[in-house]
Amino acid sequence: MADIDELIKVRYEKEQKAIEYGIKVRPEKFKYNHTIKEARELNDGEKDVKIAGRIMSKRKMGKISFLDIQDIEAHIQLVIKRDDLGEEEYKKMHEILDIGDFIGVEGEIFTTQAGEKSLQVYGYTFLGKAYRPLPEKFHSITNQEQIYRERHLDLIMNDDSKKRFLLRSKLVKSMRNYLDNHGFVEVDTPALQNTASGATAKPFIAHHNALDIDVYLRISPELTLKKLIVGGFRNVYEVARDFRNEGMDPNHLQDFTMVEGYSAFWNYEDNMEFLKNMVVSIIEELYGTLIVKIGDKDIDFSGDWEVVSFRDLILRDAGIDIDKFETSEALLKEINNKGIKLEAENLETLGRGNLIDTLYKKVSRPSLVKPTYLIKHPTDLSPLARSNDDNPEISDRFQLVVNGQEIINGYSELVDAREQEKRLLQQSELKANGDEEAMSIDYEYIKAMEYGMPPISGWGLGIDRFLQFLTNSDNIRDVVLYPLMKPIDRE
Repeated sequence: MADIDELIKVRYEKEQKAIEYGIKVRPEKFKYNHTIKEARELNDGEKDVKIAGRIMSKRKMGKISFLDIQDIEAHIQLVIKRDDLGEEEYKKMHEILDIGDFIGVEGEIFTTQAGEKSLQVYGYTFLGKAYRPLPEKFHSITNQEQIYRERHLDLIMNDDSKKRFLLRSKLVKSMRNYLDNHGFVEVDTPALQNTASGATAKPFIAHHNALDIDVYLRISPELTLKKLIVGGFRNVYEVARDFRNEGMDPNHLQDFTMVEGYSAFWNYEDNMEFLKNMVVSIIEELYGTLIVKIGDKDIDFSGDWEVVSFRDLILRDAGIDIDKFETSEALLKEINNKGIKLEAENLETLGRGNLIDTLYKKVSRPSLVKPTYLIKHPTDLSPLARSNDDNPEISDRFQLVVNGQEIINGYSELVDAREQEKRLLQQSELKANGDEEAMSIDYEYIKAMEYGMPPISGWGLGIDRFLQFLTNSDNIRDVVLYPLMKPIDRE
């Protein structure tokens, strides 16, 4: 293969030739009347069809040429005859056009004898030169690091990536529509916050130059959204970018998209029913069926979903009754006695709640394949959740787990300001003793609670995690357009 710099030089020379021919190489616009997808759906014989796209293949057979152009949704074959363009224009076209260039064309829709929907071209407009040659279409791009760094190139070359990210947009749109149509109001809340709270996670810290203070990138919009319930909102939600300074693995991102919703006068059971209906509606809208094929598994979202308690699940899978161990030290000793190896570096410094969560993720979560609601989490694992009236040691909380992945987390909210202050002080003590994922106390939130809170239930759904599940992607970065990567050193 020729040196890349030489190939780029040749393409710049072709652009210069186009300029010499009097062609505008950077035109202001092109007025198309159909997208490529729309053009493919037109009846044969439709005239004056104007479309635009990137050239993905080009072959010349004497007096007739075949080009294939595409956009994010579709591709179509162009059939260009020398007699239709004129000999001079036909010659110019081949002198200046490369694979990767953008063109606009006008012509008539027809279907070839081979059944290929095509456009017979009567005129074309040069719309932009690709100076760098694309990878060979047959080989596409398979280097995972290049895919993450150059998602634009991945989208040009890989049809599966196009489908995956179009699905992501449809998913978010479908969820927004469902929430909007059921009385929820979408809001925006600050991503820079004074306190690292709203969830158990290690925060990112930034410095605000104008105020000369350190601030935190939000872990979750939870506390701010619940303040809005204090302010009078009944049903509120946000599509929020959240930031958690945690380790990297195939199922976790440090910055990710979460949808969180809160409803006044609901409890967690109301939300379990509402969210089941929402997920079923979204799945049916995206796929036209409630059976989603994930790898070699058919996962059925119809019918009743299984509901299982945290205690029963761990007792079943690890033979440990977590209710019998009141401290993290006693529980860790029992875990070690059972020969269970947990994947965490700081086991001795974890609070009891986070230790139980680590145990659950090791022994139970991978086996939950069909849609399952996990309920009755220990209260010390849920510092913002309401304690159960009959048993204060557990919280009115739920998680939706499918195919070993946590899709939704929600609970009845704690609305007792004094109890909330007590729990957050306990979290602060854990943080001071080395648990970096414990929360900080937020006195502004406590003050807001003291103005009075109605019964509330809230939930969060990770868009990236849900899409990773739906597309059976090995790595969560496969469903994020431009995941953060370490910069490449350049001279």
